Amino acid sequence: MENALFIGLMSGTSVDGIDSALVSCHGEQLALIATHQHELPEAVRQRIADISHSGTDEVERMGPLDRELGRLFAAAALALLAKSGRRPDQVQAIGSHGQTIRHRPPSAGAGPDSFTLQLGDPNTIAEITGITTVADFRRRDIAAGGEGAPLAPAFHAAVFAKPGVNRAVVNIGGIANASLLRGPDLLMGFDTGPGNTLLDHWVKRHCGQDFDRDGRWSASGTVSEALLEDLLTHPYFAMSGPRSSGKEAFNLQWLDRKLGAHPGLEAEEVQATLAELTAVTIGRAIRQSGIEVTEVYVCGGGAHNSNLMDRLRRQLKPASLASTAAIGMDPDWVEAVTFAWLAHRTLQGLAGNAPAVTGADGPRVLGGIFPAG
Repeated sequence: MENALFIGLMSGTSVDGIDSALVSCHGEQLALIATHQHELPEAVRQRIADISHSGTDEVERMGPLDRELGRLFAAAALALLAKSGRRPDQVQAIGSHGQTIRHRPPSAGAGPDSFTLQLGDPNTIAEITGITTVADFRRRDIAAGGEGAPLAPAFHAAVFAKPGVNRAVVNIGGIANASLLRGPDLLMGFDTGPGNTLLDHWVKRHCGQDFDRDGRWSASGTVSEALLEDLLTHPYFAMSGPRSSGKEAFNLQWLDRKLGAHPGLEAEEVQATLAELTAVTIGRAIRQSGIEVTEVYVCGGGAHNSNLMDRLRRQLKPASLASTAAIGMDPDWVEAVTFAWLAHRTLQGLAGNAPAVTGADGPRVLGGIFPAG
C-alpha cells in the first residue's frame, strides 16, 4: 500500500460537476498529484434534481440514472488519468462518493429506518476503468447507528490537525459542515446547515447563473433581519450533538414558504439574507460547541465567495479565517481527496468514520469493494 495511487471522485449537493483527484498515499502522508472537474450534462443534472424528490416511477427512473452516473464517474476518472499521464493499472483503487439523492439520518427522526442513498453504480465504474472501486461509504455508519455524515472530519483531523493549536475546518459545499480540532484530536464535527445550496438555487432562478460569482449579487443587497430570524427558526438549528442535513431540509420549497410571510423583498435582499444565514449558522454552531478555536480554514466552493467569507469572518472573530490553501491544500479538491483517502483506509481494513462526529456505535471500515476484474 506504500506509494500507492488512489483516485477520489466527488459530486456534491450542488451537482455542479464531478471532482476527481489523483492522490499518492505513502503511509499517512498524502500528495495531490492531479485534478479534473468533469461536466455533468444539464439533462443529467435535471434528472438528479427530479429523483431527489418523491415522485412517480422512482425505481424505473433511478436505475438508468444510476448506470448513467456510473459511466460519467468512470469517464471522470479516465479523463483525470489522461491529464496526469498515468495508466489505470498504476492506480490502487478509486474511492467514489456517488451522487446523494436521499439522506434521512437519525437526527431527522427516521429512527431505525434511517438511510442514505447515493447513485453512480460502482460496478460500472470498475468495469469501464479496470480499476478496483470502493463506494457506498455512508451506509455502514448508518447501520452502526450513525448519521452517515459528515465523513470529512476524520480526514480533516488526519491532514489538518496541528499540535498545540485549536482549529476549525469548515467545508462550504451545498451543505456546510465543520470539524473542530484541539491539537491532534478531533473533538466534534457536524453539518451546520445550508452552505451554497440556497444561494445557488436562488441566483439560478433570478439570474440564470449556476452560482453567485464572488458573492457579487449578495453583496449588492441588504439583509432582511426579519427574514433571517424566521429562517433561523428551522428546528435543525436548535440541535446539538451528532447531526447531518441535506436538501431534504433546505430547499427552495422551504424558502418559498418562508417568503410568503415577507412580501415585497427584492431578490438581491433575499440573496444577501441567505448568505448571512450560511455565515450565522456556521458561526453559531462553532461557538455553541464550547470549543474555542483560534484558526478557521474553509474549503469547498464557498471559499471563493469573498462576500460570504467576509460575513463568516465577522461571525468568527477573533479567530483568524483563511482557505485551506494556507495549510497546504487547494479548497476545491479537499472533498475529492477525502474519498481517495477513505478508499485507502478501506483497503487497509482501517476505520473511516469518526464516532464522535456521526454518533455511530464505534469505528467502522466503510464502503464496499468492487474489484477490477
